[in-house]
Amino acid sequence: MDSLTREMARFTLSLQYEQIPSNAAHEARRFLLDSLGCAYAALHNDDMQAAHRFIEKLGGRPAATVIGSGLRTNAPYAALMNSLLIRALDYNDIYWKQDPSHPSDLIPAAMACAEWSERSTRELLVGIVIAYELEMRWCLAASPGLREKGWHHASLTQMVSPFVAGRLLGLNEDQLVAAAGISGSSHFTLGGVVAGHLTNMKNTADPMAVEAGVTAALLAAEGYSGPERVIEGKEGLVEVLNSVSWNPKMLTQELGEKFLITECSYKPFPTEALTHQPITAALQVKSQHALAADQITQVLVKTTSRGADILSDPSKYQPTSKETADHSLPYCIAAALVDGAVLPSSFSEQKLQDPAIRAMLKKIKVVADPEIDAVFPAVKRAVVSITTCDGAIYSEQVDHAKGSPENPMSDEEVQAKFIANCSGVLAHEQQQEIIEAVWHLGEKAEPAKEFMRKLTVRPA
Repeated sequence: MDSLTREMARFTLSLQYEQIPSNAAHEARRFLLDSLGCAYAALHNDDMQAAHRFIEKLGGRPAATVIGSGLRTNAPYAALMNSLLIRALDYNDIYWKQDPSHPSDLIPAAMACAEWSERSTRELLVGIVIAYELEMRWCLAASPGLREKGWHHASLTQMVSPFVAGRLLGLNEDQLVAAAGISGSSHFTLGGVVAGHLTNMKNTADPMAVEAGVTAALLAAEGYSGPERVIEGKEGLVEVLNSVSWNPKMLTQELGEKFLITECSYKPFPTEALTHQPITAALQVKSQHALAADQITQVLVKTTSRGADILSDPSKYQPTSKETADHSLPYCIAAALVDGAVLPSSFSEQKLQDPAIRAMLKKIKVVADPEIDAVFPAVKRAVVSITTCDGAIYSEQVDHAKGSPENPMSDEEVQAKFIANCSGVLAHEQQQEIIEAVWHLGEKAEPAKEFMRKLTVRPA
Protein backbone atom coordinates (compact mmCIF):
# COMPACT_ATOMS: atom_id res chain seq x y z
CA MET A 1 0.00 0.00 0.00
CA ASP A 2 1.29 3.45 -0.88
CA SER A 3 2.27 5.71 2.00
CA LEU A 4 0.11 8.68 2.91
CA THR A 5 2.90 11.04 1.91
CA ARG A 6 3.05 9.43 -1.53
CA GLU A 7 -0.71 9.85 -1.96
CA MET A 8 -0.39 13.52 -1.00
CA ALA A 9 2.58 13.89 -3.33
CA ARG A 10 0.53 12.58 -6.25
CA PHE A 11 -2.26 15.05 -5.51
CA THR A 12 0.28 17.86 -5.21
CA LEU A 13 1.87 17.09 -8.57
CA SER A 14 -1.34 16.34 -10.45
CA LEU A 15 -3.47 19.36 -9.52
CA GLN A 16 -3.78 21.78 -12.45
CA TYR A 17 -5.07 25.35 -12.54
CA GLU A 18 -7.94 24.32 -14.82
CA GLN A 19 -9.12 21.71 -12.29
CA ILE A 20 -9.64 24.23 -9.50
CA PRO A 21 -13.30 25.29 -9.20
CA SER A 22 -13.86 28.99 -9.76
CA ASN A 23 -15.10 29.54 -6.18
CA ALA A 24 -11.97 27.87 -4.76
CA ALA A 25 -9.67 29.92 -7.01
CA HIS A 26 -11.50 33.09 -6.01
CA GLU A 27 -11.14 32.19 -2.33
CA ALA A 28 -7.40 31.69 -2.83
CA ARG A 29 -7.18 35.22 -4.21
CA ARG A 30 -9.25 36.59 -1.33
CA PHE A 31 -6.97 34.94 1.24
CA LEU A 32 -3.90 36.23 -0.60
CA LEU A 33 -5.21 39.80 -0.51
CA ASP A 34 -6.15 39.46 3.15
CA SER A 35 -2.71 38.04 3.99
CA LEU A 36 -0.84 40.80 2.18
CA GLY A 37 -2.80 43.40 4.12
CA CYS A 38 -1.82 41.72 7.38
CA ALA A 39 1.83 41.76 6.28
CA TYR A 40 1.83 45.47 5.41
CA ALA A 41 0.20 46.36 8.72
CA ALA A 42 3.04 44.58 10.57
CA LEU A 43 5.98 46.02 8.60
CA HIS A 44 7.06 48.56 11.21
CA ASN A 45 6.50 46.46 14.33
CA ASP A 46 9.60 46.12 16.48
CA ASP A 47 9.60 42.32 16.25
CA MET A 48 9.33 42.41 12.46
CA GLN A 49 12.11 44.96 12.24
CA ALA A 50 14.29 42.68 14.37
CA ALA A 51 13.47 39.67 12.19
CA HIS A 52 14.24 41.66 9.05
CA ARG A 53 17.65 42.66 10.43
CA PHE A 54 18.27 38.98 11.18
CA ILE A 55 17.41 37.96 7.59
CA GLU A 56 19.59 40.76 6.19
CA LYS A 57 22.58 39.55 8.24
CA LEU A 58 22.08 35.98 7.03
CA GLY A 59 22.33 37.10 3.42
CA GLY A 60 21.63 34.35 0.89
CA ARG A 61 21.22 33.98 -2.86
CA PRO A 62 19.00 36.88 -4.01
CA ALA A 63 16.27 34.83 -5.67
CA ALA A 64 13.11 35.62 -3.67
CA THR A 65 11.54 38.88 -2.46
CA VAL A 66 10.49 40.02 1.01
CA ILE A 67 7.14 41.83 1.11
CA GLY A 68 7.41 45.55 1.73
CA SER A 69 11.15 46.11 1.89
CA GLY A 70 11.91 44.34 -1.39
CA LEU A 71 14.91 42.62 0.20
CA ARG A 72 16.12 39.79 -2.02
CA THR A 73 17.30 36.61 -0.34
CA ASN A 74 17.03 32.85 -0.73
CA ALA A 75 13.75 30.93 -0.72
CA PRO A 76 13.81 29.61 2.88
CA TYR A 77 14.65 33.02 4.35
CA ALA A 78 12.08 34.85 2.20
CA ALA A 79 9.44 32.29 3.14
CA LEU A 80 10.27 32.73 6.83
CA MET A 81 10.22 36.54 6.74
CA ASN A 82 7.02 36.80 4.70
CA SER A 83 5.26 34.23 6.85
CA LEU A 84 6.32 36.18 9.95
CA LEU A 85 4.85 39.35 8.46
CA ILE A 86 1.54 37.68 7.63
CA ARG A 87 1.32 36.09 11.07
CA ALA A 88 2.66 38.96 13.20
CA LEU A 89 -0.64 40.65 14.10
CA ASP A 90 -2.65 37.43 14.54
CA TYR A 91 -4.99 38.96 11.95
CA ASN A 92 -4.75 36.39 9.16
CA ASP A 93 -7.13 33.50 8.51
CA ILE A 94 -8.27 30.75 10.88
CA TYR A 95 -9.52 27.22 10.36
CA TRP A 96 -10.45 25.37 13.54
CA LYS A 97 -12.08 21.98 13.56
CA GLN A 98 -10.38 19.34 15.73
CA ASP A 99 -7.16 21.39 15.44
CA PRO A 100 -6.69 25.10 14.71
CA SER A 101 -4.47 26.43 11.97
CA HIS A 102 -3.71 29.48 9.85
CA PRO A 103 -3.27 28.10 6.32
CA SER A 104 -2.21 31.48 4.95
CA ASP A 105 1.03 31.13 6.90
CA LEU A 106 1.98 28.75 4.06
CA ILE A 107 1.37 31.21 1.21
CA PRO A 108 4.98 32.52 1.48
CA ALA A 109 6.33 29.02 0.72
CA ALA A 110 4.49 29.16 -2.60
CA MET A 111 5.60 32.75 -3.20
CA ALA A 112 9.29 32.19 -2.50
CA CYS A 113 9.56 28.94 -4.46
CA ALA A 114 7.55 30.24 -7.42
CA GLU A 115 9.93 33.17 -7.67
CA TRP A 116 13.03 31.02 -7.08
CA SER A 117 12.01 28.61 -9.86
CA GLU A 118 10.64 31.30 -12.17
CA ARG A 119 7.12 29.89 -12.17
CA SER A 120 3.97 31.71 -13.27
CA THR A 121 1.28 33.32 -11.16
CA ARG A 122 -0.96 30.45 -12.31
CA GLU A 123 1.39 28.00 -10.58
CA LEU A 124 1.53 30.31 -7.57
CA LEU A 125 -2.25 30.14 -7.22
CA VAL A 126 -2.14 26.32 -7.54
CA GLY A 127 0.45 26.26 -4.74
CA ILE A 128 -1.80 28.37 -2.51
CA VAL A 129 -4.74 26.00 -3.07
CA ILE A 130 -2.53 22.97 -2.30
CA ALA A 131 -1.50 24.62 0.97
CA TYR A 132 -5.11 25.07 2.07
CA GLU A 133 -6.32 21.64 0.96
CA LEU A 134 -3.58 19.75 2.81
CA GLU A 135 -3.34 21.96 5.91
CA MET A 136 -7.09 21.99 6.51
CA ARG A 137 -7.31 18.21 6.25
CA TRP A 138 -4.68 17.91 8.97
CA CYS A 139 -7.04 19.91 11.20
CA LEU A 140 -9.55 17.06 10.81
CA ALA A 141 -7.23 14.09 11.29
CA ALA A 142 -6.88 13.83 15.09
CA SER A 143 -9.60 13.66 17.73
CA PRO A 144 -9.21 15.53 19.97
CA GLY A 145 -6.82 17.80 18.12
CA LEU A 146 -3.12 17.84 18.93
CA ARG A 147 -3.61 21.31 20.41
CA GLU A 148 -5.77 19.74 23.14
CA LYS A 149 -2.76 17.59 24.07
CA GLY A 150 -0.27 20.44 24.30
CA TRP A 151 1.16 20.54 20.77
CA HIS A 152 1.18 23.66 18.59
CA HIS A 153 -0.35 23.59 15.09
CA ALA A 154 3.11 24.22 13.59
CA SER A 155 3.45 20.46 14.11
CA LEU A 156 0.88 20.12 11.33
CA THR A 157 2.35 22.82 9.10
CA GLN A 158 5.69 21.00 8.94
CA MET A 159 3.79 18.19 7.22
CA VAL A 160 2.37 20.48 4.52
CA SER A 161 5.05 23.08 3.73
CA PRO A 162 7.34 20.65 1.85
CA PHE A 163 4.52 19.77 -0.56
CA VAL A 164 3.78 23.42 -1.30
CA ALA A 165 7.47 24.20 -1.79
CA GLY A 166 8.15 21.01 -3.72
CA ARG A 167 5.39 21.62 -6.26
CA LEU A 168 6.75 25.08 -7.06
CA LEU A 169 10.37 23.87 -7.12
CA GLY A 170 9.54 21.17 -9.68
CA LEU A 171 10.29 18.10 -7.55
CA ASN A 172 9.29 14.68 -8.83
CA GLU A 173 7.17 12.25 -6.82
CA ASP A 174 10.05 10.50 -5.06
CA GLN A 175 11.71 13.81 -4.19
CA LEU A 176 8.45 15.17 -2.84
CA VAL A 177 7.99 12.12 -0.62
CA ALA A 178 11.53 12.57 0.64
CA ALA A 179 10.90 16.27 1.37
CA ALA A 180 7.83 15.35 3.41
CA GLY A 181 9.90 12.87 5.41
CA ILE A 182 12.68 15.37 6.03
CA SER A 183 10.41 18.14 7.26
CA GLY A 184 7.85 15.91 8.98
CA SER A 185 10.39 14.17 11.17
CA SER A 186 12.20 17.27 12.35
CA HIS A 187 9.95 20.11 13.48
CA PHE A 188 7.39 19.31 16.17
CA THR A 189 6.40 22.34 18.24
CA LEU A 190 5.30 22.56 21.87
CA GLY A 191 2.02 24.30 22.65
CA GLY A 192 3.84 26.26 25.35
CA VAL A 193 4.59 28.96 22.78
CA VAL A 194 0.96 30.09 23.15
CA ALA A 195 0.40 29.34 26.83
CA GLY A 196 1.13 31.43 29.92
CA HIS A 197 3.42 34.43 29.45
CA LEU A 198 3.70 34.93 25.70
CA THR A 199 6.77 35.92 23.70
CA ASN A 200 7.59 36.59 20.05
CA MET A 201 7.56 32.82 19.49
CA LYS A 202 3.75 32.91 19.58
CA ASN A 203 3.73 34.13 15.98
CA THR A 204 7.07 32.61 14.96
CA ALA A 205 6.51 28.88 15.46
CA ASP A 206 4.39 28.38 12.35
CA PRO A 207 6.61 30.48 10.03
CA MET A 208 9.57 28.39 11.18
CA ALA A 209 7.66 25.26 10.12
CA VAL A 210 7.05 26.92 6.76
CA GLU A 211 10.77 27.64 6.41
CA ALA A 212 11.55 24.04 7.38
CA GLY A 213 9.41 22.72 4.53
CA VAL A 214 11.12 24.93 1.96
CA THR A 215 14.53 23.81 3.22
CA ALA A 216 13.42 20.17 3.12
CA ALA A 217 12.22 20.52 -0.48
CA LEU A 218 15.52 22.09 -1.54
CA LEU A 219 17.42 19.27 0.16
CA ALA A 220 15.27 16.66 -1.53
CA ALA A 221 15.88 18.33 -4.90
CA GLU A 222 19.57 17.54 -4.42
CA GLY A 223 18.87 13.85 -3.80
CA TYR A 224 18.58 13.95 0.00
CA SER A 225 16.32 11.22 1.39
CA GLY A 226 13.78 11.16 4.20
CA PRO A 227 11.51 8.53 5.81
CA GLU A 228 8.59 7.75 3.52
CA ARG A 229 6.17 6.62 6.22
CA VAL A 230 6.75 9.52 8.57
CA ILE A 231 3.03 9.58 9.36
CA GLU A 232 1.92 5.97 9.73
CA GLY A 233 5.25 4.08 9.95
CA LYS A 234 7.11 2.64 12.93
CA GLU A 235 7.71 5.41 15.45
CA GLY A 236 6.00 7.79 13.05
CA LEU A 237 3.53 10.50 13.93
CA VAL A 238 0.51 8.24 14.56
CA GLU A 239 2.44 5.80 16.75
CA VAL A 240 4.33 8.40 18.77
CA LEU A 241 1.58 10.96 19.32
CA ASN A 242 -0.90 8.33 20.43
CA SER A 243 -2.72 10.37 23.07
CA VAL A 244 -5.21 11.26 20.32
CA SER A 245 -7.30 9.07 18.06
CA TRP A 246 -6.07 9.32 14.49
CA ASN A 247 -8.11 9.02 11.31
CA PRO A 248 -5.34 9.13 8.67
CA LYS A 249 -7.83 8.68 5.84
CA MET A 250 -8.97 12.26 6.45
CA LEU A 251 -5.62 13.44 5.06
CA THR A 252 -6.36 12.25 1.54
CA GLN A 253 -10.15 12.00 1.53
CA GLU A 254 -11.66 13.70 -1.53
CA LEU A 255 -8.40 15.47 -2.38
CA GLY A 256 -8.93 17.21 -5.69
CA GLU A 257 -12.67 16.60 -5.52
CA LYS A 258 -13.86 18.59 -2.52
CA PHE A 259 -12.04 21.88 -1.99
CA LEU A 260 -11.97 22.85 1.67
CA ILE A 261 -10.49 26.31 1.08
CA THR A 262 -14.05 27.64 0.79
CA GLU A 263 -14.65 26.60 4.42
CA CYS A 264 -11.79 28.60 5.96
CA SER A 265 -12.53 31.77 7.95
CA TYR A 266 -11.24 35.33 7.95
CA LYS A 267 -10.42 37.21 11.13
CA PRO A 268 -12.47 40.29 11.93
CA PHE A 269 -10.12 41.17 14.80
CA PRO A 270 -6.30 40.90 15.17
CA THR A 271 -6.64 38.50 18.09
CA GLU A 272 -6.60 34.82 19.02
CA ALA A 273 -9.45 32.93 17.34
CA LEU A 274 -11.43 32.05 20.48
CA THR A 275 -11.73 35.74 21.37
CA HIS A 276 -13.76 36.55 18.25
CA GLN A 277 -17.16 35.30 19.37
CA PRO A 278 -17.00 36.98 22.81
CA ILE A 279 -15.71 40.24 21.28
CA THR A 280 -18.58 40.14 18.78
CA ALA A 281 -21.08 39.48 21.58
CA ALA A 282 -19.70 42.32 23.72
CA LEU A 283 -19.81 44.77 20.81
CA GLN A 284 -23.37 43.76 19.99
CA VAL A 285 -24.51 44.41 23.58
CA LYS A 286 -22.68 47.74 23.66
CA SER A 287 -24.21 48.83 20.35
CA GLN A 288 -27.75 47.58 20.93
CA HIS A 289 -28.03 49.29 24.31
CA ALA A 290 -25.79 52.31 23.62
CA LEU A 291 -23.64 51.53 26.65
CA ALA A 292 -20.81 53.82 27.67
CA ALA A 293 -17.85 52.31 29.50
CA ASP A 294 -18.66 54.13 32.74
CA GLN A 295 -22.16 52.60 32.80
CA ILE A 296 -20.75 49.07 33.07
CA THR A 297 -20.18 47.51 36.49
CA GLN A 298 -19.63 43.86 35.61
CA VAL A 299 -18.96 41.70 32.54
CA LEU A 300 -19.41 37.94 32.64
CA VAL A 301 -17.96 35.97 29.73
CA LYS A 302 -18.92 32.33 29.31
CA THR A 303 -16.60 30.44 27.00
CA THR A 304 -14.75 27.16 26.52
CA SER A 305 -12.48 25.63 29.15
CA ARG A 306 -9.54 26.47 26.89
CA GLY A 307 -10.65 30.08 26.56
CA ALA A 308 -10.99 30.37 30.34
CA ASP A 309 -7.61 28.70 30.84
CA ILE A 310 -4.98 29.89 28.38
CA LEU A 311 -6.73 33.15 27.40
CA SER A 312 -7.76 34.27 30.87
CA ASP A 313 -5.05 33.15 33.30
CA PRO A 314 -3.75 35.80 35.76
CA SER A 315 -1.09 37.09 33.33
CA LYS A 316 -3.85 37.97 30.85
CA TYR A 317 -5.32 40.48 33.31
CA GLN A 318 -2.02 42.36 33.44
CA PRO A 319 -0.76 42.29 29.84
CA THR A 320 2.51 44.11 29.27
CA SER A 321 3.08 43.15 25.63
CA LYS A 322 1.12 42.91 22.40
CA GLU A 323 1.70 39.13 22.35
CA THR A 324 -0.02 38.70 25.72
CA ALA A 325 -2.74 41.28 25.08
CA ASP A 326 -3.98 39.86 21.77
CA HIS A 327 -4.23 36.45 23.46
CA SER A 328 -5.95 37.95 26.50
CA LEU A 329 -9.71 37.49 26.41
CA PRO A 330 -10.26 40.01 29.25
CA TYR A 331 -8.10 42.65 27.54
CA CYS A 332 -9.82 42.19 24.18
CA ILE A 333 -13.26 42.52 25.80
CA ALA A 334 -12.12 45.58 27.75
CA ALA A 335 -10.76 47.27 24.62
CA ALA A 336 -13.97 46.50 22.74
CA LEU A 337 -16.17 47.99 25.48
CA VAL A 338 -14.04 51.08 25.98
CA ASP A 339 -13.27 51.91 22.34
CA GLY A 340 -16.08 50.18 20.46
CA ALA A 341 -13.60 48.28 18.27
CA VAL A 342 -10.58 45.98 18.41
CA LEU A 343 -7.97 47.05 15.86
CA PRO A 344 -4.19 46.62 15.42
CA SER A 345 -3.84 49.95 17.25
CA SER A 346 -5.59 48.41 20.27
CA PHE A 347 -2.28 46.74 21.17
CA SER A 348 0.06 49.71 21.07
CA GLU A 349 2.15 50.45 24.16
CA GLN A 350 -0.02 53.48 24.86
CA LYS A 351 -3.23 51.43 24.70
CA LEU A 352 -1.82 48.72 26.97
CA GLN A 353 -1.56 51.38 29.68
CA ASP A 354 -4.89 53.10 28.96
CA PRO A 355 -6.50 53.80 32.38
CA ALA A 356 -10.00 53.20 31.02
CA ILE A 357 -9.09 49.77 29.65
CA ARG A 358 -7.25 48.89 32.87
CA ALA A 359 -10.31 49.87 34.88
CA MET A 360 -12.57 47.78 32.65
CA LEU A 361 -10.30 44.75 33.02
CA LYS A 362 -11.14 44.61 36.73
CA LYS A 363 -14.85 44.28 35.92
CA ILE A 364 -14.45 41.25 33.66
CA LYS A 365 -14.89 37.66 34.78
CA VAL A 366 -14.31 34.73 32.43
CA VAL A 367 -15.74 31.31 33.23
CA ALA A 368 -15.75 27.95 31.49
CA ASP A 369 -19.21 26.72 30.59
CA PRO A 370 -19.75 22.93 30.32
CA GLU A 371 -22.59 23.46 27.85
CA ILE A 372 -20.26 25.43 25.59
CA ASP A 373 -17.57 22.77 25.91
CA ALA A 374 -20.14 20.18 24.85
CA VAL A 375 -20.58 21.78 21.42
CA PHE A 376 -16.91 22.73 20.92
CA PRO A 377 -15.08 22.66 18.51
CA ALA A 378 -17.93 22.33 16.01
CA VAL A 379 -19.45 25.50 17.50
CA LYS A 380 -17.26 28.07 19.22
CA ARG A 381 -20.02 29.66 21.26
CA ALA A 382 -19.61 32.55 23.65
CA VAL A 383 -22.12 34.30 25.90
CA VAL A 384 -21.44 37.78 27.27
CA SER A 385 -23.59 39.34 30.01
CA ILE A 386 -23.09 42.98 30.96
CA THR A 387 -24.44 44.49 34.17
CA THR A 388 -24.97 48.25 34.29
CA CYS A 389 -25.02 50.78 37.13
CA ASP A 390 -28.82 50.63 37.37
CA GLY A 391 -28.77 46.84 37.79
CA ALA A 392 -29.88 45.93 34.27
CA ILE A 393 -28.29 42.84 32.72
CA TYR A 394 -27.92 42.51 28.94
CA SER A 395 -26.74 39.27 27.35
CA GLU A 396 -25.77 38.14 23.88
CA GLN A 397 -24.80 34.71 22.52
CA VAL A 398 -22.63 34.38 19.42
CA ASP A 399 -21.86 31.08 17.72
CA HIS A 400 -20.31 32.29 14.47
CA ALA A 401 -18.00 35.29 14.31
CA LYS A 402 -17.87 37.59 11.31
CA GLY A 403 -15.61 36.10 8.63
CA SER A 404 -16.73 32.51 9.14
CA PRO A 405 -18.49 30.62 6.32
CA GLU A 406 -21.70 30.95 8.35
CA ASN A 407 -21.22 34.73 8.64
CA PRO A 408 -18.99 35.56 5.67
CA MET A 409 -17.09 38.67 4.69
CA SER A 410 -17.94 40.02 1.24
CA ASP A 411 -15.28 40.81 -1.38
CA GLU A 412 -15.81 44.47 -0.54
CA GLU A 413 -15.19 43.80 3.15
CA VAL A 414 -12.04 41.78 2.44
CA GLN A 415 -10.79 44.58 0.22
CA ALA A 416 -11.67 47.20 2.83
CA LYS A 417 -9.70 45.29 5.46
CA PHE A 418 -6.70 45.20 3.09
CA ILE A 419 -6.92 48.95 2.48
CA ALA A 420 -7.25 49.69 6.20
CA ASN A 421 -4.19 47.55 6.94
CA CYS A 422 -2.18 49.31 4.22
CA SER A 423 -3.10 52.78 5.45
CA GLY A 424 0.06 54.78 6.04
CA VAL A 425 2.21 52.15 4.28
CA LEU A 426 1.16 52.11 0.63
CA ALA A 427 0.05 55.03 -1.49
CA HIS A 428 -3.48 54.74 -2.91
CA GLU A 429 -2.17 54.04 -6.42
CA GLN A 430 -0.04 51.11 -5.25
CA GLN A 431 -2.89 49.72 -3.13
CA GLN A 432 -5.12 49.66 -6.21
CA GLU A 433 -2.37 48.09 -8.33
CA ILE A 434 -1.95 45.22 -5.87
CA ILE A 435 -5.70 44.75 -5.49
CA GLU A 436 -6.07 44.50 -9.26
CA ALA A 437 -3.16 42.08 -9.56
CA VAL A 438 -4.53 39.80 -6.83
CA TRP A 439 -8.11 39.69 -8.15
CA HIS A 440 -6.75 38.55 -11.52
CA LEU A 441 -3.89 36.37 -10.26
CA GLY A 442 -3.23 33.45 -12.60
CA GLU A 443 -5.56 34.49 -15.37
CA LYS A 444 -2.71 35.40 -17.71
CA ALA A 445 0.03 33.18 -16.24
CA GLU A 446 2.50 36.05 -15.97
CA PRO A 447 5.82 35.46 -14.17
CA ALA A 448 5.42 35.22 -10.39
CA LYS A 449 8.51 37.39 -9.96
CA GLU A 450 6.67 40.27 -11.64
CA PHE A 451 3.85 39.94 -9.14
CA MET A 452 6.32 39.85 -6.22
CA ARG A 453 7.98 43.05 -7.46
CA LYS A 454 4.64 44.84 -7.11
CA LEU A 455 4.73 44.12 -3.35
CA THR A 456 7.74 46.34 -2.57
CA VAL A 457 6.66 49.61 -0.96
CA ARG A 458 7.34 52.49 -3.35
CA PRO A 459 8.18 55.98 -2.09
CA ALA A 460 5.11 58.21 -1.95
